[in-house]
Amino acid sequence: MPPTETTIGDQLRALIRLQHIDTLIDQVIKERGDLPEEIRDLEDETAGLQTRIDNITQEQEATELKRRRSEFDIQDAEQLIKKYDDQQMQVRNNREYDALTKEIDAQRERIKEAQTYIESTNATLEESAASIQDANERLNDVQELLSSKQQQLEEVLATTEQKQAALLERRSEAEGQVDSRYLRAYSRLRKRVRDGRAVVMLQRGAASGFAVPPQRQVEIRQRNRIVACEHTGRIIVDNELYAETTKDISI
Repeated sequence: MPPTETTIGDQLRALIRLQHIDTLIDQVIKERGDLPEEIRDLEDETAGLQTRIDNITQEQEATELKRRRSEFDIQDAEQLIKKYDDQQMQVRNNREYDALTKEIDAQRERIKEAQTYIESTNATLEESAASIQDANERLNDVQELLSSKQQQLEEVLATTEQKQAALLERRSEAEGQVDSRYLRAYSRLRKRVRDGRAVVMLQRGAASGFAVPPQRQVEIRQRNRIVACEHTGRIIVDNELYAETTKDISI
């Protein structure tokens, strides 16, 4: 929709309306506060804790499996030792006796290694269990907090989304009244300035924190040209014109 405003005065009013509506939209968005970011952080922490629990659980299961294999090794070695002991009673020469003795020693070493591993896993499994318990407790706390924050956000969104939708509709209409060249400049300024105010009021001889020369103040009050701040590039308008133009625009 092409702009219906043609004079500089009309364009100033169109820019003021657009800026005021954008400011109201910014305020509505700020009503949500840091909730969306806090929720994202809590969701990330939830995922991280769940991954940690899964990883520790997998390591714990692998350790338990190896522990059971070690216990089986001990049982198997004990049976072999008994077997070799029985065979030693029936040997016919020293060579056979020595060979069986080596087998018995090997099985005893096997038992020793298995017992050492089992003893070492006791502390590991205790640490794993403690880590899982701590992670689960933290996970429960985070999930409770996440649920609370999500509920808060839903309540805020229930009120702000309707406001924002109404303002966006008015913004579309206001934007259509601004000449394309001024709209491009306005949009660039909105992105560049920190507070999103591309149009600012002249108040007590200053605008957005910078003094405005007297001659420039006269030009601004005449309302027949677009005056930009030499420091920030923002469009400066007469405060009375701003008040007149925006008196009927509210959330």
